[in-house]
Amino acid sequence: MSTTVSITAADINKLRQATGAGMMDCRKALTETNGDFEAAIDWLRKQGQKIAAKRSDREAKEGVVIAQTNDSHTTGLALCISCETDFVSKNADFIAFAQSIADAAIANDVKSVDELNNVEVNGAKVADLINDKLASIGEKIGVSKFERVDAPYVASYIHGAYRIGVLVGMSVADEEKGKDVAMQIAAMNPLAVDANSISAEQIERERAIVIDLMNNDPKMAGKPQDMIAKIAEGKLNVFFKENTLLAQPFVKDGGKTVEAYLAEGGKGVTVTSFKRVALG
Repeated sequence: MSTTVSITAADINKLRQATGAGMMDCRKALTETNGDFEAAIDWLRKQGQKIAAKRSDREAKEGVVIAQTNDSHTTGLALCISCETDFVSKNADFIAFAQSIADAAIANDVKSVDELNNVEVNGAKVADLINDKLASIGEKIGVSKFERVDAPYVASYIHGAYRIGVLVGMSVADEEKGKDVAMQIAAMNPLAVDANSISAEQIERERAIVIDLMNNDPKMAGKPQDMIAKIAEGKLNVFFKENTLLAQPFVKDGGKTVEAYLAEGGKGVTVTSFKRVALG
């Protein structure tokens, strides 16, 4: 004859504290597992996996973007912990949850999402913590974006209400310029550091688009192809100026480029790479 275990409010609260799941879910988990605490945690995780499967077609366009560096500023990580609604993304508990994952990523020097998901925080894997949070809030969540920058000096910047995160790799340490350039990247969203950093395929694609537009422009009818090619190169130069970081006008002083700003002071500051992570 089986014995029914009495489930107390203290048991339920303990499970809630450990998993973040709702009170009713915790009660059911303990009931289903006859009061076995560890089995109840597993039960909740299995329920979370089922919820995740049901929500796989849902879009998680909201979330929290964290960008930060290690103590020596030689490695920076930017990641987005996504969710479905801004109600959840603006919740202080969810922001703290995202920050805890970012902290774990930095502490464990992770290099990929898969590696991060297997990192342990207080004895539980990040993947399981995410699954528990999913079960708790009832929304599809996960690490949707992950970027890493390694350099002699890395600056980090979070723009707005955790909606954009930027990492800037620099040749030498300069906190002020690092922050200014990171803000530039957040605002202007350049494609690359300079023209040499844009792939040949992308340049050819832009060139082809420009030439096609000119060939279909009545004003260019009858113009020789070599003239059109020269005009296309001029338009490409404009493209580089608008879309490469060093050539862009500096947002704090439009009279100089970002490259000219970095050259001020004679410290030899250059940008080696950058990453910009945004919601959506």
